[in-house]
Amino acid sequence: MIMSDESAEKPVEQQQHQQDAADSSVHKEQKKEKFHKLHEQMDKLQAEKDELFAKLQRLSADYVNYQKRSAKQISESIAYEKEMIIKSLLPVLDNFEHTLSSVKNIEDIESVHKGVKIIYDQILSIFKSHGVEQLGSVGQKFDPSCHQAIMQETQAGKEDGIILKELQKGYRLGDKVLRAGRVVVNKKPADEKGLTEQQKTVEGDEDYSDEDRE
Repeated sequence: MIMSDESAEKPVEQQQHQQDAADSSVHKEQKKEKFHKLHEQMDKLQAEKDELFAKLQRLSADYVNYQKRSAKQISESIAYEKEMIIKSLLPVLDNFEHTLSSVKNIEDIESVHKGVKIIYDQILSIFKSHGVEQLGSVGQKFDPSCHQAIMQETQAGKEDGIILKELQKGYRLGDKVLRAGRVVVNKKPADEKGLTEQQKTVEGDEDYSDEDRE
């Protein structure tokens, strides 16, 4: 029996249809798998984002707390330093009070001077313990960074710019000048000998000019 062309073509079409169906099923599975992977990646990225955001929130909260702690620590440190300075000056105040109460009965001025000197040295010692020192001046070269020239005087035999007197002491805290010392600075006089010889030279020139005229 001879099959018709239509009968021969049916199996081929059927096979093609089955192949197309199979390809479509594979393609759907691939798309489904790809979608599943993308969904996993999105979930992973979302989890990483949430973790980073949580870390950022913690860091922000820690920074705010750090600022509060720092401000509090600075305030407490300043208050503590003030307290220590005041406490260190209280004995000086006690000595002043003792001196004032006893000075009425003291006839010897030397005893009063000695008592005041003790208090003065005590204050200097307290200043030194806090890093404050007096600036030297008399006999030194004038330094505008730590001296303030109030006036000038002339002393023979002294270099120009040498400090002759100290009107008010200067003080330094570490490398910082708290107050410049107010001083009197030596001003060297003009060289009279040099001026005289210069005048002689001028006068000699004038005499020579007069002779030429004659």
